[in-house]
Amino acid sequence: MSNVEPIRKIKDLRRVEKILSENSRNLLFFTIGINCGLRISDILALNVCDVKEKTYIEITEKKTKKFKKLLINSKLKPMLNEYTKNKANNEPLFMTKFHNRLDRVAAYYIVKNACQKAGLNDKFGTHTMRKTFGYHHYKKYKDIAMLQKLFNHSSPEITLRYIGIAQEELDKCYTNFIL
Repeated sequence: MSNVEPIRKIKDLRRVEKILSENSRNLLFFTIGINCGLRISDILALNVCDVKEKTYIEITEKKTKKFKKLLINSKLKPMLNEYTKNKANNEPLFMTKFHNRLDRVAAYYIVKNACQKAGLNDKFGTHTMRKTFGYHHYKKYKDIAMLQKLFNHSSPEITLRYIGIAQEELDKCYTNFIL
């Protein structure tokens, strides 16, 4: 996997959302990604029963095998209610037009193409959603310990590097330090 970047500017994020809004499935999986910070494998594994009329998303992470419980926020709640209202509980939350579970390759191209259409030139993919969550969470709360816990990282340094803050903070130090 090549390194991808978070979407750092809110206006860029809104442009991507606008492009994805042409398809409710694509907008919903992107919105879950940027609001929950889940890996794409965990998002695509969700079934309707995991989110329909729920307050929390409860999963066992595929990569770490750790249990995770996430509050469904006020942006996601109405989107999930609308999206799941006529769906069967046992079906995958995200399906293709051929009634198969959406796979990570298709999801990758959906995110990558939306970012390109929005005029973003960095490397973007499905992991961009998780990194975007982390980047904006850190910028808002400045709580690296909490973010480290949310991501199940072993150290704050890994988390800072992961979300692209380490280099940004170093650059700021050099820019603002003049003798």
